[in-house]
Amino acid sequence: MRNSDNQKVSVQQRKEKGRRLAQQMVCACELCLCVLLCVVLLTRSGVVSRVKYELTGNEETWEDAAAEEGYISSVEEYYYDNIPEELHEAYREIYVHLMRYEDSGDFLSSVSVEDFWTAYYAVLADHPEIFWTDTSAQVEESSLMGTVVSYSFDVTVAPEERDAMREELEAAADACIAQIPADATDYEKIKYVYEYVIDTTEYDINSADSQNVQSALLYHSSVCAGYSRAFQYILHRMGLFCTYITGTIIGGGDHGWNMVRITEAGAAAETLAGVPAASAQEYYYYVDVTWGDPVFAGNMDGYTSEDTISYNYLCCTGQDLFKTHVPGDSVELPECTSDVYDYYKLNDMYYENFDRDEIYQALMESVQAGDARTMMKFGSEEAYQEAQLALFEGDLLNDAGQYLMKQNGESRWSYRYHTDDHFYLITIYW
Repeated sequence: MRNSDNQKVSVQQRKEKGRRLAQQMVCACELCLCVLLCVVLLTRSGVVSRVKYELTGNEETWEDAAAEEGYISSVEEYYYDNIPEELHEAYREIYVHLMRYEDSGDFLSSVSVEDFWTAYYAVLADHPEIFWTDTSAQVEESSLMGTVVSYSFDVTVAPEERDAMREELEAAADACIAQIPADATDYEKIKYVYEYVIDTTEYDINSADSQNVQSALLYHSSVCAGYSRAFQYILHRMGLFCTYITGTIIGGGDHGWNMVRITEAGAAAETLAGVPAASAQEYYYYVDVTWGDPVFAGNMDGYTSEDTISYNYLCCTGQDLFKTHVPGDSVELPECTSDVYDYYKLNDMYYENFDRDEIYQALMESVQAGDARTMMKFGSEEAYQEAQLALFEGDLLNDAGQYLMKQNGESRWSYRYHTDDHFYLITIYW
């Protein structure tokens, strides 16, 4: 009987142990279900939507969505091409949301907050025609997944006003383009738009929508961002490459400017078959429309120019620009080393070395032609310093002054001058 009783107790213990194990498993399942529910609640619909999105396959990417809805960019997207490839879907999702006027909603691409900002900035840098949003936004991040699940763009133009403003911007850009000769070269088009934006825009830090194209193109009052985006927008309307660059000014604050590319047909190249083939060379240049404005021309010995465009920042090299500008590191930039379109070289105002006779001849030709100014850019600091000594401490200007007095019937003459130590440039105002 004792053995039988012991066996009954053992069986009962095993059953009780089994019941406890089953209860623990049920509790574990309930805990898993609770955790899963918490994940969904914490990330709202973002996780569910993202899983569904990822399972649809490659046939339903944001690139496909852009193509199906007609949001195919007609311009070269420099930032898209140069951000990490894994951010392309996030870039295109942001682009599609913006073009749909979806100012807020769920974000489906799986990216961190930092990567979201990289993609968002890239979209705005590539597309000045997206004029209704500021450079800021709010995003919601999943605390568990560490990814963005929703967004809200800060907008400056209401959705119902955007189509009408788009038409206004297109008309304003086309009015500028209509004034450019049909046979103008790419450089001539760039130069014309540079001058046009400067001539029609007042620099004002209190301008409305100053970070967007409409401030310069419609309101004619802006800051560096508006100048640069208007320049980029018009060039895009002509099918020319232009991108937006941000950085800082040495000893100053944040700043924005542009980079352009000009393709030149080269000499015929011999192919393996012996048949000549045309070759082309691409050159990148920096353009800072804002610093071309007379308001930034600087003081000329106490005299401030109010009507003189500076061409220092029209198609300049990185060597020249980086004396005052520091680009940011958001994307890699190509080398801008060509001075083929240096304004002073193109207009016979460039002197590699100081030659007294050559400078004398240039001065006399200028005053005899009745020019308002003479500009001379030198190829080195040494040549630039030699020219200053000969002009302003020597007698190199005497004959030009004598000629001016004779022409004007006066017994004395005066002049103003401006020196630019960054570009080795001397400007004399007669």
